[in-house]
Amino acid sequence: MTTKKKQPSGAGQKSKGVNPMWGGQFDAAPAEAMAKINASIAFDRKLWAQDIEGSLAHARMLASKGILSSTELNSISGGLKKIREEIASGDFRFREELEDIHMNIESRLAEHIGEVAGKLHTARSRNDQVALDLRLFVRDATRGMDKSLQKLQAALLVRAEEHAGSIMPGFTHLQTAQPVTLGHHLMAYVEMFGRDRSRLNDLLGRLDECPLGAAALAGTSFPIDRQMVAKELGFSHPTANSMDSVSDRDFALEFLGAASICAMHMSRLGEEFVLWSSAPFGFIRLSDTFSSGSSIMPQKRNPDAAELVRGKTGRISGAFISLLMTMKGLPLAYNKDMQEDKEPVFDACEQWQLCLSAMTGMVEDFAADTRRMRALAQQGYSTATDLADWLVCTLKMPFRKAHHVAAQIVKEAAAKGTLLADLPLEKMQRIEPRITRDVYKVLGVDESVASRASFGGTAPVRVKEAIRAARKRYL
Repeated sequence: MTTKKKQPSGAGQKSKGVNPMWGGQFDAAPAEAMAKINASIAFDRKLWAQDIEGSLAHARMLASKGILSSTELNSISGGLKKIREEIASGDFRFREELEDIHMNIESRLAEHIGEVAGKLHTARSRNDQVALDLRLFVRDATRGMDKSLQKLQAALLVRAEEHAGSIMPGFTHLQTAQPVTLGHHLMAYVEMFGRDRSRLNDLLGRLDECPLGAAALAGTSFPIDRQMVAKELGFSHPTANSMDSVSDRDFALEFLGAASICAMHMSRLGEEFVLWSSAPFGFIRLSDTFSSGSSIMPQKRNPDAAELVRGKTGRISGAFISLLMTMKGLPLAYNKDMQEDKEPVFDACEQWQLCLSAMTGMVEDFAADTRRMRALAQQGYSTATDLADWLVCTLKMPFRKAHHVAAQIVKEAAAKGTLLADLPLEKMQRIEPRITRDVYKVLGVDESVASRASFGGTAPVRVKEAIRAARKRYL
C-alpha cells in the first residue's frame, strides 16, 4: 500500500484564482506558496510614481508612431493620472494576486477605461518596465542623497570655521600623536563626504540611459522611438543593448556601493562622537535631542544617535552584499531572482537618509569643551615631532638621529613626570649638548599647530583657507 507524501503547509494549496494577466496558457491557479513567493507588490508598490511616469511616456510615444490613436492616448493618459491621484491619496487598493505594481496599475486602468487599457503594454515587457522604474527610483534617490550630503557638509563647515583655532590632540592608533585643531579634524570629513558626492555624480552619468523599449530581452518589432521615450523621461539616450538593458542591475549596485562607503564615513564620525562624549575624553557634549538616558542609571547620557548611525552601517553594507550575491550567477537575460533587487535598495536608501539627517543634526548642535581638548593636547608628548624637526633645522642633524634624540628626551620627561615644555634645559643638554633655550619656542601646542602650515595642514590659517575653498567647491 502506498501513501501520499505529506506536503508542507500551503505547498499544495491553490490560491483563489487564475491570474488573468497570464492569458490562456494557464488553467490552474498557483499554489499558495507560489503565489506568496512570486508576489512583490508588498514592496514594489514604492515604485508606483515611476511606473506611471514611464507608462505615460510610453503611451505618448506609441501615439506618435500611430500605434495608439489620439483618442486612445487621451483615455490611457487620463486613466493613469486618475490612478496616480488614487495612490497619492491612499484610495488605491493593492491586490497581491496581481503580483506587482505594474499589473496592479494595468488592472486598475482597465477598470477605469476598459479594454483599451490592454494597448498600453504594446512594445514593452515587465522586464524593461521594471528596469526603467528602478532606474528612475535610483536616479531620484541619488539626487536626493547628494542634496542631503551637501547639507551635512554645510553643517561641518560652519563648525569647522567656529573651531579653526581650537586645539585638540590628534591621534594615530588612538594614541596621542600631534596637536591639531578641531576645525581641521572636521574638515577631514568634509573631504570624505565630498568624495561620496562625487561618486553619486559619477553614477548619475551612468544612469543617464533609458531601458524602456528593450521589451523582454530582444527588442520589439513595433516601429517605436526609443530616443523619444528617453528624452521624455529625462535621459540623454536609450540603452544600447536590449539584453543588457533588462538583465543587469549594476546601477543599483553602484548606488548601494556609494551608500556603503558614505555610511562607513558617517560611522567613523559617529564613533568619534561616541568617544569624544565619553568621560575619559570629555571633548564634546551632545544635546538632549540626540542623546538618551538609562532606565536604571540616573547619571547616564548615552550617545544613541551616533551609535545607531554606526550600527546602521552594517545594514546598508549588507544590502550591497545581498544584491551582489543575487546577481553574481545569473545568465542573460532576465531571471526572477532579480525581483530581490528592490528591497535592499529601498531599505538602504531609507536608512542612509535617516543617518544623514541624524548626523547633520548632531554636527549642528554638539558643544565642544575647548579647554578640555587643549589640556589633553598638551599631554602625551604631542610636540615630540616638533622637537625632532627643530634638531634637524637648527642643528642640521639627520632626521633619523633627531628622532632618536627626541625619543630619549621624551623618555627623560616621562621619568620626571613633566611635559616637554617644562623639562629643564640642562636635562635636554645631557642628551644633546648643542640644544639651546630656543627649543622651547617649538614645544608649545600653539606653536606646533601654527607651524603645520603646509598645504592641507592644521595651521589655523590653512584651515580657514580650506573652508573658503570647500564652500566654493561644495555649496
